[in-house]
Amino acid sequence: MSEFKPIADGFFAAGQIEPSDIARAKAAGIVAVVNNRPDGEAADQPAGDTIRKAAEEAGLAYTAIPIGPNGFGLDDVEKLSAVLDQATGPVLGFCRTGTRSTLLWSLAQAHKGRDLDGIAGDAAQAGYDVSPVRPAMEQLAARAGS
Repeated sequence: MSEFKPIADGFFAAGQIEPSDIARAKAAGIVAVVNNRPDGEAADQPAGDTIRKAAEEAGLAYTAIPIGPNGFGLDDVEKLSAVLDQATGPVLGFCRTGTRSTLLWSLAQAHKGRDLDGIAGDAAQAGYDVSPVRPAMEQLAARAGS
């Protein structure tokens, strides 16, 4: 069972979840699940389709935005931004440890023009460090401001 760490109002990050975690997510008010882990990354992870089916059966939206070794792209940021904009309640992002989900959320927040120190502070309170993507956050924030 993975811990759902609140990053900011409306977003939680988690390590790898199991289909059985979906009921707990729904009970917590989560309305959408975002899978940031590529299928086949580890032998012991459930397939994304297994999580998708459990989410859909529970009435939760499901989106796969796999972040692999090539890192984050603008398309990934825009996809998560769209999920966050369309969600009518909290969103749960998951990967192996929750780090990729939190970094992608940070980039999406910067893309929306949110204060970078506030983003970093929210992530830090949950135990995540966004400094690896800070330069990209700055670029996205600059584009949002223009």
